[in-house]
Amino acid sequence: MELKVNGQAMTLPDIASDPAMPLLWALRDGLNLTGTKFGCGIAACGACTVHVDGAATRSCVTPVGAVAGKSVTTIEGLGSKDHPHAVQLAWLAEQVPQCGYCQSGMLMAAAALLAKNKAPSDADIDAAMTNLCRCGTYPRVRAAIKQAAKGIKK
Repeated sequence: MELKVNGQAMTLPDIASDPAMPLLWALRDGLNLTGTKFGCGIAACGACTVHVDGAATRSCVTPVGAVAGKSVTTIEGLGSKDHPHAVQLAWLAEQVPQCGYCQSGMLMAAAALLAKNKAPSDADIDAAMTNLCRCGTYPRVRAAIKQAAKGIKK
């Protein structure tokens, strides 16, 4: 099975080519893209959030067969060392991460929100950011999203 991941066509190895396999495991075990994390396995926590055709998607419950022909972006494809995404820069400026485990999913959810809404209100952020953070950095997440929105508007 072939997938378009982070802008590149990638062929899944046999161990990850069952269409029913969760996308999370195809990415992590099949393509060695380990930035997307396993959290709960029931789409509740958001640690596994990736973009599928630009939409924030919980990869732990999304069968890999459901993304055939679609574009998948993982945290590895959000930005680069030389050209970080605005949310990545804002996350650093606002010192959002503590333990960091949930952060790849948080960043992906925030980037998807800002792709649709360049000036989200607090209510918009609350509605879009359903990811869980055990460290409780939600006020920093909100501040970082607002800071990133200013950078994206430019």
